[in-house]
Amino acid sequence: MQQRIDELLRLIESEPDGLAAAEFLQAQTFLERLAGKTIAKAGIEETRVTIETTDGCRYHFYGFLGLEQPQ
Repeated sequence: MQQRIDELLRLIESEPDGLAAAEFLQAQTFLERLAGKTIAKAGIEETRVTIETTDGCRYHFYGFLGLEQPQ
C-alpha cells in the first residue's frame, strides 16, 4: 500500500498537468452521463464536489481545476 501511495505522490509531483487533464476528462465523462437527469442535491466539500440525481446516483468530482475565492 505504501508503495502505491509513494508512486501516486511521485506522479503528482512530476505530472501535475497530465493529472489535471485526466481529471478534466473524467469530469467531462461524468457530466455527459448527467444529460437528461435532474440534480436533486449538490455540495462542495473540502476535497470534492458531490452531485446527487433524483434517481439516487451520486457523482464525485476531485482535483479542482480552479477555485474562485471570495475577496
